[in-house]
Formats: sequence, structure tokens, C-alpha cells
Amino acid sequence: METKPPLPPFTVESAIQKVRMAEDAWNSRDPDRVVLVYTADTVWRNRAEFPVGREQVHQFLQRKWARELEYRLIKELWACAGNRIAVRFAYEWHDDSGQWYRSYGNENWEFNDQGFMMRRFASINDLPIPLGERKFFWPLGRRPDDHPGLSDLGL
Repeated sequence: METKPPLPPFTVESAIQKVRMAEDAWNSRDPDRVVLVYTADTVWRNRAEFPVGREQVHQFLQRKWARELEYRLIKELWACAGNRIAVRFAYEWHDDSGQWYRSYGNENWEFNDQGFMMRRFASINDLPIPLGERKFFWPLGRRPDDHPGLSDLGL
């Protein structure tokens, strides 16, 4: 049976690794890659959307990244216990009119024994920001290891 290490139960170290792997996948903005870390019957709550299963999640991600341009994300571990991880995050993006946003949120994740995410519950707020308030400037893709995290940036 296929697995997605690290596997639960999570330690702080393995949860930090899982969070960074998720950040890296989402920063790829590749729905085909991202959906592979979820169970086939995954259940989500993302704002007012409730996708169920990989196909609905894939469609959700395609819509998201078609609208949220130049998307750059930072995730940070908040807490972990057993097969659950709590994350806080922020990402910057702009819409097709050029308005920049910083979206802040929290996610609660639950994994099966093979390390696939079964449930993802996200609460997110969008804040319009002027261009001069942006903080995420790395080239599109994976955040460089030496780029500050959320706490370092005062977020």
C-alpha cells in the first residue's frame, strides 16, 4: 500500500516536515501534484466551498490559481497530536486588476495511517494590500530555505 511519509503519529519534527512539504506542493500551483497528498474521498471546507474527493479538490485548485495570480504561500506549524496537525498560513497574490492581497488563515488537517490527508478545514481572511506592503518576493515556486517564515516576518 502506498504511503506519504512522514506518517502519524506526528512528532513536532515530523509535523514541521509535513507542513513544509504541503507548502512546497501548494507553491507549485500544480493541482495534479497537490491532489496526490489527499485521500480519494478527502473532505474539505475552504471558505464557503466544501469539495469532497480528489476530483472536486482538483477543480477547486484550478479555479483558485486561475484567480489568485502570482500566488506565494508560507505555512507554519501551530500544533500537532496523533494524526492531526494545525497550521497557520499567509499567502500573497493579486487579482486580474492588479490588486494585491494577503490572505491569512488557519487549517486543521487529519491524516490516515498511510499519511494521506483525509480532512482539511480552512478558515481564511483576505486583506487588500498596497504593492509596497508585500513581503513575499521569491521567484514563483518553492520558498527558498533562507526566506523568513511567518513569525520572522511578524505575521
